[in-house]
Amino acid sequence: MDANLLRISSVALVGVLLCFPAAAQSKKKSKPPKPAQSNVQNYYGGVFLMGDGGIPDGPCFRINGRVTSGGFFNDLKSYDTMDGTVFRLGTNEIALFPDKLLLSMTIRDQPCSTGLQPVGTGAYLTQEAMSSMKLSLYWKHGVDLRSAGKITLVHFSVDPIQPYATSLAAELPKRYLWSYELNLAAGDVPLTDSLVLIFRTADGHIAARVAARL
Repeated sequence: MDANLLRISSVALVGVLLCFPAAAQSKKKSKPPKPAQSNVQNYYGGVFLMGDGGIPDGPCFRINGRVTSGGFFNDLKSYDTMDGTVFRLGTNEIALFPDKLLLSMTIRDQPCSTGLQPVGTGAYLTQEAMSSMKLSLYWKHGVDLRSAGKITLVHFSVDPIQPYATSLAAELPKRYLWSYELNLAAGDVPLTDSLVLIFRTADGHIAARVAARL
């Protein structure tokens, strides 16, 4: 082979080898960016719920509560992935609630959103009004509701709320704080389901609807 031709071929080959890493690097840079890190949610302290309710032509009230089960929720985390939400306890992936849950909640009256009502029994949540309402619990999966099953009352109390103006306590309507603790079974319930609380008046009107969801 001619020496000049051999030298030209060698130079050309070196040029190809030198260009190849650059081309590979350029191709590597053109790859789509990696997806952002999954959103991680902690549930330390339980699953909290809060909502407002109102009795037609009567008082309005606030519901505060949480769902617990020993230390289960303290160690529970959820991760949003491309395939949906994944729940883990430590390194173990789980899909169901524990067998038993404890629902704790308090109820007290509050001014209605449409404005303050005149002072009187109609503006405050009385024991008669509370005892006339019925509470139903459901598990919600998508748009479907199913009964939460057997519910056991663990604790119930009604405590008077002392007014700020203690000197006028005898002249003001009595106000109360209702406290409840309820046990419910949930061993076969997916963690993606929501616990729905519906309060109904004696005539079937929905006075409040709140939900606890992960």
